[in-house]
Amino acid sequence: MTSSNGAVPVTIAITRRADPSHAREMIAWMRAGTTLAEEFPGFLGAGWVRPGPGSTEWHMLYRFADADALRTWEESSQRQWWLSSAQGIVEHARTERRTGIEGWFDPPQEHSIEEARTPAPPRWKQAVTIWLVFFPLSLLANVLVVRYLAGAPLVVRTLASTLCLTPLMTYVMLPWITRTLEWWLHGRPAPWRAASR
Repeated sequence: MTSSNGAVPVTIAITRRADPSHAREMIAWMRAGTTLAEEFPGFLGAGWVRPGPGSTEWHMLYRFADADALRTWEESSQRQWWLSSAQGIVEHARTERRTGIEGWFDPPQEHSIEEARTPAPPRWKQAVTIWLVFFPLSLLANVLVVRYLAGAPLVVRTLASTLCLTPLMTYVMLPWITRTLEWWLHGRPAPWRAASR
C-alpha cells in the first residue's frame, strides 16, 4: 500500500532481550519510546509483543509513513537519549525492516500480545510524578555545580550534571517514585486507606 505521493509505509520490528525481573522497567521504557516517537511527523503507530511473562525477549514494532520519516526518528537526539537510558538493562538482538501493509499486521509468529495490566496514567499525573523527583535532584545538582564547578564553562557544568542526573533518574528515582505512587497514578485508594478497611 502506498500513499497518494507514492511513499511506502515502513515498519521496523526489533527484538530486544532483558532479564524478566526488569519487566516493569521494560514496559515503562517502551512506553517512553512510543511517547517520544509520537511527536515525529509521519509516525503511524507502535506496539510490542512478548512470548510470555517469563520470556527474556521483547518484540517492538513501530511504523512510519515513509523511509524519510523513519530516518528522521532514527537519527534524532531524542531516540539516542531513549536508547542510552536503557543501557545495562536491554540488549539489542535483531532488527527487521518491512514495507507495505504487511509489515504492521505480520508480527513474529507464535507470540501473544502482552497487555498492560492497567491503562497508562493521565499525562498530567505522569508529569507531576516526574517533577516530584526531577525538582529536588535538579536543585541538588545546581547547588553542587555552583559549589564545585562554578568556574567551569557552561558546557562542562551541563555535561557533568546531566551525566549524573540521567542514570540516577532512569534507574533509581523514576522506578522508586512510580512504585511509591502507583496507587495515585492509577486512581486507586491510598494503601493506608485500603489497609484500614
